[in-house]
Order: sequence, then C-alpha cells, then structure tokens
Amino acid sequence: MHDPVTLDQLRTLVAVAEAGSFSGAARRLQRVQSAVSTAMANLEGHLGVVVFDRAPRIPALTDAGRAVLASARRVLAEVDGLRRLTTDLADGLEAHVSLCVDALFPVPALVELCASFARHFPSVDLRVDTQTLSAVSERVLSGSSTLGVVSPLGIAPGLERQVLGPVRMIPVVAAAHPLAKKRGPLPVAAFADCVQIVLSERHDDGVPDQAVLSPRTWRVADLHTKHALLRAGLGWGNLPAHLVEADLKARRLVAIHPSAWGEDEHVLYLSAVYRADAAFGRAHRWALAELERLCVGRPRSRVAGKSR
Repeated sequence: MHDPVTLDQLRTLVAVAEAGSFSGAARRLQRVQSAVSTAMANLEGHLGVVVFDRAPRIPALTDAGRAVLASARRVLAEVDGLRRLTTDLADGLEAHVSLCVDALFPVPALVELCASFARHFPSVDLRVDTQTLSAVSERVLSGSSTLGVVSPLGIAPGLERQVLGPVRMIPVVAAAHPLAKKRGPLPVAAFADCVQIVLSERHDDGVPDQAVLSPRTWRVADLHTKHALLRAGLGWGNLPAHLVEADLKARRLVAIHPSAWGEDEHVLYLSAVYRADAAFGRAHRWALAELERLCVGRPRSRVAGKSR
C-alpha cells in the first residue's frame, strides 16, 4: 500500500522545528512559505493528528506534534544511515568482517582493534571469535571467518599467511608450588612428579600437545582455564607473557627455567591467515593492517612462543 507520508514532509517538519517558524523553514529550504505550510497541512492530514497549534501568531508544536517530531528525526536518521551504507557498499565496503583469533592473541590488543574498527567503519558488522590452534584455520577454511590470527602449529595448508608479530611464552608455577623454590635451570627429572597443564585441541585429531616434559598432564581447551589452574598451584605450564605480566610482578606466579628448552623455543610468530580466493574490501584491508600494527608496535615483553 502506498504511504502518503513522505520523507520531504518529515524533513520539512524538522526544518520548521529547528527554524522556529514556517517562514524560517522556507528560507532554510529555499522554498516559498506557502509550500512549507502546504507540506505541514498534508502531513497532518495523512497522520490524522494536529501537529501545529496555529492560534498564536507563530504556529507552535502541539504535544502530539512533539512526539511526531521525535519519531520523524529517528526515521530520517535511519534513512540517512541507509544511504551512507549503500554508498559505502557501492564503493566496495563490505557489509561485515568476521575475525577469528587464537587464544594467544592479547585481549587488550583485540579490544583496541574492535574499538578502532567501530570508529572507522560504523556501518560494518564485526564478528569476533576466539579459538585454539587448528580451530582458527578450520573457521577460515569453512568460510565462517574471513580472517584469522593463528600460531604456526595451527596454520592449515591452502591458506595465505601474513606474519604479524611475536608472542613470548613463559613457563610458570604458583609461588607456593615446589618448583618455585628451585633455583637455576631445572633438569627434566625435576618435573617427574609434577602435573603439567597443557593447552590442547578440543578434538583428538588436531595438533598434538606441544612441549610436554612431565609424564603427568592435565589437558585444557582454553587459555583462561589454564591460567586459573596454574595460579591455584595445581601444576606448571607455559603462558603468554602478556597474560602473566601482572602475576609475575605480584609474585602470584613465578617463572621457571627447564634446562631442556632453549630461549628461542618460547617465541612464536602469530600470523594472519585467509583463503587464497578471498576478495578483501576496505574494511578487511584495514583490519589486516591494524593487526600488524598492534602486534609489531607492542613491546616484546607484552606481545610475546612455539611451546604451550
């Protein structure tokens, strides 16, 4: 059914309200005053309510008119947003960006990315997922995520790769754990009776557990559970430097030094991954560049490995 209320009438209503009079709105809209008066009379007729009290010398909004004005402003804002969106889409801007990051990616950097994305692309939906190891690549290969951030062990064949920056993994235990009382490099024998908490795939056919020294292991599927178990003194394991920085300063966790591991074994490079057939628009290209900036621009101690 044809709706007789027009956007022009709504814009004229807003102009009258802002100018304070029909004549002021006419000057603003570069129309004759009679055209403005006719538009408002037609609007009132279509809506079936009195929008203006014409008894005073200068017509004033009625209570109903003020309600109509508020609604008109909302409608016009939505229409203007729609026009911006379609203009952006025609200019090559995507409707949405879907990002899947490895659990090792620093949360503060992810928050900074999302906040900046919202400012730069207010009309683009951003979908964020967090996974572990090969699950990131699976999301990208399936098309449920168009852009991923993953550690080397989780990169699947067939994906394009762009190195972003390093993440340092630190072997830690709670301050009250027996290993915390030992000084210097720890031989493998020192871990014989200690539980090692290992970040593992959610399914058995994924990437094998990495950097396991203890014969006894507890497997967890997310980094925050591992962090909580280590802080509770229930075992030892590797955590990203950015996640344990405050714990190390407060002595809630203590860094240890297994003699079986060299220093470089605990630095890995996160990479952005995407399908070879991906056609990136402005928002995806911006997100890729921003991921690199956030990783490269952070101090090594804060973004900082191959072992888990």
